[in-house]
Amino acid sequence: MSALFDLSGRTALITGSVRGIGYALAEGLAAEGATVIVNSRQQAAVDEAVAKLQAKGYQARGLALDVSDEAAVIAAFEQLDQDGVEVDILINNAGIQFRKPMVELELKDWQRVIDTNLTSAFIVGKEAAKRMIARGRGGKIINIGSLTSEAARPTIAPYTAAKGGIKMLSRAMAAEWAQFNIQANSIGPGYILTDMNEALVNNPEFDAWVKSSNPAKRWGRPEELIGTAVYLASSASNYVNGQIVYVDGGWLSVL
Repeated sequence: MSALFDLSGRTALITGSVRGIGYALAEGLAAEGATVIVNSRQQAAVDEAVAKLQAKGYQARGLALDVSDEAAVIAAFEQLDQDGVEVDILINNAGIQFRKPMVELELKDWQRVIDTNLTSAFIVGKEAAKRMIARGRGGKIINIGSLTSEAARPTIAPYTAAKGGIKMLSRAMAAEWAQFNIQANSIGPGYILTDMNEALVNNPEFDAWVKSSNPAKRWGRPEELIGTAVYLASSASNYVNGQIVYVDGGWLSVL
């Protein structure tokens, strides 16, 4: 069974991975033998994350760029090509949140959330897939969705639209690329203890609502997504395509 989940010899690019869910997934895949490429817009944050992973004995390198900038993404992949680095596994995790009622929402803020959470997955996914197809041995794409891929909440309309789009983008990828032995799936995290959710965790009313509405009666932890990510990144999921796996403590089951 261990051979099914072994990621030795594979290289994984995880966008938005210097902290939170992205960093946990980078560490989890590295622990299973993958060489990981961590990403953020900030070079200093990338360098720090790479150093932490390398200090634990993992193979890691960094890639500092804005993944919603198509020209920058294309240039980065061309540089990886020149360096002989082949991305076998892509996790599109980069994301931001912006909370405001829709009637007060400005187009620029809507667009910023859509670009970061959804368009970046298309841009990076396309560049990774081109190379996976050309190499002829397939690959794995994991797009990070959300509970809001399935259920809406007030004041987060652009995030909800983007994460719903992530679910369908994964299916579109599967429809086009399954013939090339590329598996594209999504993970839908529930309410997870991350920097992005810090304000919600510190809000007594919201914290109580999360704990009371979830069958698990608690927030999830970033490391609890690792098992699903390793499964979807490994040979164990070679005939799984276009799916979204919710890791939410059972929240969606009781809506």
